[in-house]
Amino acid sequence: QVQLVESGGGLVQAGGSLRLSCAASGRTFSSYTVGWCRQAPGKEREEVVVISWSGSITYYVDSVKGRFTMSRDNAKNTVYLQMNSLKPEDTAVYYCATRRRGAGNYDYWGQGTQVTVSS
Repeated sequence: QVQLVESGGGLVQAGGSLRLSCAASGRTFSSYTVGWCRQAPGKEREEVVVISWSGSITYYVDSVKGRFTMSRDNAKNTVYLQMNSLKPEDTAVYYCATRRRGAGNYDYWGQGTQVTVSS
């Protein structure tokens, strides 16, 4: 059974930084596409950043370019989302998710971690 467990969320002031982690069991991240997605109150969930099975970043949503970085530690089977220069509009529940190569939809999701940025 695949499980994804996020951690690292919290409350931070605008301009601050947070690093989210997502640890997997039952699936090896280096063989799958992994994404960070977020959902703000009253808004649809959006894909924020995606890393391919090869380790290449294949997508950043425009609003986080230059501020967020995704990385992967194969030895720990964990992905990270380093978030710098946080803005109040980054407030959301952040989820990591994984999908098979070439698949359009994610098939496993974590439980989410709340990120709140105060102004």
